[in-house]
Amino acid sequence: MSLYRKYRPQNFADVIGQEKVVEVLEAIIKTDKIAHAYLFAGSRGTGKTSIARIFARAIGTAPSDLYEIDAASNRGIDEVRELREAVRTLPFESKYKVYIIDEVHMLTTPAFNALLKTLEEPPPHVVFILATTEKHKLPETIISRCQTYIFNRPSEVQVEQLLAHVIKEEGYKAEQGSLNFISMLSEGSFRDALTILEKCVAISKNKVVELSEVEHVSGAPSSAITGELLQMLVLSDSKKALQIIQKATESNFDMKVFNKLLLRAARLSMLMLFAPDLKVKIKSELGEKEYMALEALSSSESAKKLLNILRALLRAYNELGSAHVPSLPLELAVIELCQ
Repeated sequence: MSLYRKYRPQNFADVIGQEKVVEVLEAIIKTDKIAHAYLFAGSRGTGKTSIARIFARAIGTAPSDLYEIDAASNRGIDEVRELREAVRTLPFESKYKVYIIDEVHMLTTPAFNALLKTLEEPPPHVVFILATTEKHKLPETIISRCQTYIFNRPSEVQVEQLLAHVIKEEGYKAEQGSLNFISMLSEGSFRDALTILEKCVAISKNKVVELSEVEHVSGAPSSAITGELLQMLVLSDSKKALQIIQKATESNFDMKVFNKLLLRAARLSMLMLFAPDLKVKIKSELGEKEYMALEALSSSESAKKLLNILRALLRAYNELGSAHVPSLPLELAVIELCQ
């Protein structure tokens, strides 16, 4: 069984990062004021379907009366018509039949119209839980019929805490900085973080998750490469900086990940320069070699350039999604900075 399934929360006490949502749902259950439709919206891997399942169990819904529908593969009007017919039948052994519709924004317009009729006048024994990563794609008519809950993206600290718990339960250890690196790469998705960790566990030969293994399985460039490029930017050496980017491109590194790692390194160096008291905390998050390299960079005479470097890297990161050539925004940032 995959790690993200094995360590999926089974009750509200297990949920991390969505305390406000859990608090409200528990109050609803306690007062028995169950609505007919809920909308869970938030980025991927934040626990929307997991909490939907927990909520269904908490209101007494047995497995035989719990239905999960993937709207990405059941997005047409025919499927919704079948759903409208099915909701009319009474539950087998529960007070409520619960329908969890994942990625509901993928439904077609006719399907939404058909679903709307059911949401307007649902049978009293039916509860709908709609989950989406793109709430803005839902018609307002659908949203207005639901109680909406926004799922916040968990912090890197919260993701790292989960990883530390899982790795301990699995009988492994982690090299310093490796779990923090996974947390950063996951972009607030518990599922993505556990998927990366699972790959590392699969190739580990000594039951220790090493930073180099994380870089290998995720396809991320090593801290040495990002550190070298950052140093070239501080030194205004455009020739060497562009050569590093070219090598990264030839190695098929994801430019978005590469840029994000550069932002991370530049930010931490800046913090060490302007807030030396944070060095202890930063050191606990990084591998020893990476910390020493960034500390040396923050102590250099040209370290104040980090502010402009961060601004340029932020612009490049925001432009990556629309760039025809993936490396172009980063190359332009390099040239602008070094000139």
